[in-house]
Amino acid sequence: MTETPLMLFNSLTRELEEFVPVHPGEARVYSCGPTVYNYPHIGNMRAYVFADVLGRTLSWKGYDLTHVINITDVGHLTDDGDAGEDKMEKMAAEKAQSIWDIAKHYTEAYWADVKALNIREPAKWSVATDYIDEMIDFAKSIADRHCYELDSGLYFDVSTVEDYGRLARAVTEEGEGRIETVEGKRNPADFAIWRKTPPGERRQMEWDSPWGRGAPGWHLECSVMGEKLLGFPFDIHTGGIDHREIHHPNEIAQNQAFCGCGGLSQATNSGAKIWMHNNFLVERSGKMSKSSGEFLRLQLLIDRGYHPLAYRMMCLQAHYRSELEFSWEGLGAAMTRLKRIVMAVERLKDAAPGAPDHPRFAPMREKFAAAMADDLNTPIALVALEEALAVKKVDAGAKRAVIEEMDAVLGLGLLDLSRDDLRLRPQGATITEEEIEAELIRRKEARAAKDFTTSDAIRDELSAKGVEVMDGDPLGWDWKL
Repeated sequence: MTETPLMLFNSLTRELEEFVPVHPGEARVYSCGPTVYNYPHIGNMRAYVFADVLGRTLSWKGYDLTHVINITDVGHLTDDGDAGEDKMEKMAAEKAQSIWDIAKHYTEAYWADVKALNIREPAKWSVATDYIDEMIDFAKSIADRHCYELDSGLYFDVSTVEDYGRLARAVTEEGEGRIETVEGKRNPADFAIWRKTPPGERRQMEWDSPWGRGAPGWHLECSVMGEKLLGFPFDIHTGGIDHREIHHPNEIAQNQAFCGCGGLSQATNSGAKIWMHNNFLVERSGKMSKSSGEFLRLQLLIDRGYHPLAYRMMCLQAHYRSELEFSWEGLGAAMTRLKRIVMAVERLKDAAPGAPDHPRFAPMREKFAAAMADDLNTPIALVALEEALAVKKVDAGAKRAVIEEMDAVLGLGLLDLSRDDLRLRPQGATITEEEIEAELIRRKEARAAKDFTTSDAIRDELSAKGVEVMDGDPLGWDWKL
């Protein structure tokens, strides 16, 4: 099979670039992780499915992967643009709980979603509060040349680095106008890297520093952990497209200051060679915002009877840089597609593993490799996998090997899934599966006897209990709750 160079879209240069590692044979990746003040919604989790596919692709290409995902348990304000309350402090006050208990609970909830979506664990989960001393040292190293102190904290002067905001391409004459004005700031886009606790107040998370007792800014932690765990410059930094506008430009500015680097025409001066961002998951009813109170969590999908890997499939069906619209109909279609693949793969599970280089599969493997090398084009890669499954009269062991090879990148866990695994019982369903199956047998007997009155009555009774009978279901699934 032809070795295809891996081309990735760099948000900093707005160009496709060949991946050439900083350290030969290695791939070092940092992904902005969750702020653990609430449950992640499914839009948040799209970012980690994308980062997982990226990591799997780098592993498949033979690189020794070191992937770091941070856990933000301090410093992230309710407004990403440097204003409002600390999200963690606010939730702890609302719940009347320790901020440490809040962080533990929502971190574990996030990890449960990671596992459910078959996302590989990174080499390191880096927790922000484990690096406070390093954050203070980092800030001290740049304070004299790049920062100034106000009553509210230590602020970074963005005019002291070249090309501030190039990543966002959003700098205007007024600077970042959507950032709340803080009295005394030299430039509208200047941001706090250390926040002093206001006089007379006490935070649950605060530490002593040269600028007074307080807490680090959200942007500081990623610069510090990226440098400590991966070294500047590392290969790839990922995040959601919302990070491209404020958080990552501020992180880059800190990295430039720390390294004493020049402008961003040299991408490595940003701290990473390549910056990658996944686009939004769009949901038209407005239930993708945590401020709405009710938002779409992975658990809600499971409660409605959808396997979480149906959502992973939904993500893979769209390119990571395109918007993905969520609908229950779309999720159902992704579920059906996953079922079809799982049923085809089940027939291969007993086959003795073979080699994937059977000539019948060469076109599919080439197509798959070209798709993944083309900026992780998972929609085309999925088609290549389905085409490989459709090949007839070929050694089952060879087919199994091809599917394993492709699935190692797509991460659907196909050889570990069964048809029964995908039939989840929706929360609140009172009828048992045994009762459903018994009624379906009775209905089939009635249909065979051409007693359509009884057949229709059974169907209507099941419908009243939330069971949809799927006559002519090509998958043989028969029913769904």
